[in-house]
Amino acid sequence: QVQLMESGGGLVQAGGSLRLSCVASGNIFSINPMGWYRQAPGKQRELVATINSLGSTNYADFVKGRFTISRDNAKNTVYLQMDSLKAEDTAVYYCSLNRGTTYWGQGTQVTVSS
Repeated sequence: QVQLMESGGGLVQAGGSLRLSCVASGNIFSINPMGWYRQAPGKQRELVATINSLGSTNYADFVKGRFTISRDNAKNTVYLQMDSLKAEDTAVYYCSLNRGTTYWGQGTQVTVSS
């Protein structure tokens, strides 16, 4: 069993920053790739960024240069630093862990006011 707990969401003005955290617990390994996805109202869930055990990262084009994903394997935690936020970044952000199957957190709301 794998549990993922996100935190750090909230309301921020356009141009501001937020840092999301996700702590993984249960039957996990530090080699498991992790990532962040988001889902805006009326839209499908979409990839934001992923990171593997070696720290190799992958970003969606719409966040490149603004968001940074990182992980602390000793703490089983993945982070998403979000800078230069835009109104269109408003969504529920979900943490994911891939261990053959994909596990999801419950999500954290990010609202960016223009």
